[in-house]
Amino acid sequence: MKSIKIADITIREAGLNPKSTLSFKEKMEVAKQLDSLMIDVIEMPKATEQTDSLLIKSLAPLIKNSIICVEAGLDRREVDCAKAALANAKRPRICISIPTSPVQMEYLSGMKPKKVLELLPAIVSYAKTFCNDVEFSCKDATRSEEKFLSEVVISALNAGATCVNLEDTAGVMLPEEFDGLIKNLVKAMEEANPAYKEIPISVTCSDNLNMATANTITCIGSGATEVKTTLLGKSAPALEAIVNIMTERGESLQMEISQKRPEVEKALRKLSWMAGSKSGGTAIFADAGISKKEELDLDETADISKVIRAIKKLGYELSDDDNAKVYKEFKRVSEKKKVGTKEMEAIIATASLQVVPTYQLVNFVINSGNIITPTAQVTLEKDGNHLKGLSSGDGPIAAAFLAVEMIVGVHYELDDFQIQSVTEGSEAVGNALVKLRYNGKLYSGSGISTDIIGASIRAYLNAINKIVYDSKTE
Repeated sequence: MKSIKIADITIREAGLNPKSTLSFKEKMEVAKQLDSLMIDVIEMPKATEQTDSLLIKSLAPLIKNSIICVEAGLDRREVDCAKAALANAKRPRICISIPTSPVQMEYLSGMKPKKVLELLPAIVSYAKTFCNDVEFSCKDATRSEEKFLSEVVISALNAGATCVNLEDTAGVMLPEEFDGLIKNLVKAMEEANPAYKEIPISVTCSDNLNMATANTITCIGSGATEVKTTLLGKSAPALEAIVNIMTERGESLQMEISQKRPEVEKALRKLSWMAGSKSGGTAIFADAGISKKEELDLDETADISKVIRAIKKLGYELSDDDNAKVYKEFKRVSEKKKVGTKEMEAIIATASLQVVPTYQLVNFVINSGNIITPTAQVTLEKDGNHLKGLSSGDGPIAAAFLAVEMIVGVHYELDDFQIQSVTEGSEAVGNALVKLRYNGKLYSGSGISTDIIGASIRAYLNAINKIVYDSKTE
């Protein structure tokens, strides 16, 4: 019997979809259910976003049976983020995922095939130094030129990749076409190195033509040994469909999986409400007595125990130190407005998992207008002492950054600066992202506030504190 592995992409796809309705708590619950089902691989999005990194770090020590796979591209920083997020995972995997069709290489990556072949071995080897299990995934593989597809797969395997995934991103492949693609790749791999015959090949069959399940079963017969499934959407065949086929026809097809249909059906009933099913399943949070639509509504009178309960209700498991940091930031934000679910998640993302701050913002005063040069006076606290900086700049935020530099006594190269709204309305909470370059290394910081200048200063200090911390530890 041929043993088939199942990798579920539900959480990864939710992380890539801005319209996804899955909350942090729901993603945690999905992962726990998949682990209890002995799903072979649970796939995660890139760990470059703070909330995604926190999700992976929170799940890493909890997942006991499944491989946790984190995506990365041809970027060492993304591999570094994946490594950090997977630090406490029992069975970690890094997936180097890149487009391999001409159109997507050109327009999504801005690269020619030759450049991809130059960069790929180095990034796979780099990931391999951190993680023995490295997957190479070809996005839009079904629209790739077969000769190049074989070359890029063999290049990844030569560099140490331990499995290969072919993704039918467009979802236009028919079973007989997929059959030829898999067989040709298997042949090319064996010709390159007989040992590659043992390398697992997985497939991600999109369901745009309602052919995902048929394509997946065909691919298994053609040589694939791992399939991607999902609980939601059409980006892969449904987990339930694959399990049902394997249960009913596995013996005749000479294929088997380790997952059992009764357990899968039980788990799906528990998750059915979230998936929009009307199969009579209970709400995802029924066991915990929490309604999906329940919103946090905290004001400045909430004490730390109430805030910690809210943190846990959202699915976060923080240390006592991080809980204290979140509570401190909550008190600052709640003085101006009530804190709901979105605000609290933004606070958690900003205040937790940070280094011990050397500099903390005490206050700031900004003078700005269309007929004066903007000036900023900033007061920071360091070792119990209040330090003041005064500067002018091209704008109020630039002036504030220069005032901070006067206090710190070091000029940092500003690599990137972004501001975005976290919540809506006239009292929206804004999130600022600052990236500073120092000694050839990039440091990022984030800050939130109802005042964009305050959010920007906090983000700037957050990055500076990381630089100072690194300098001390070195």
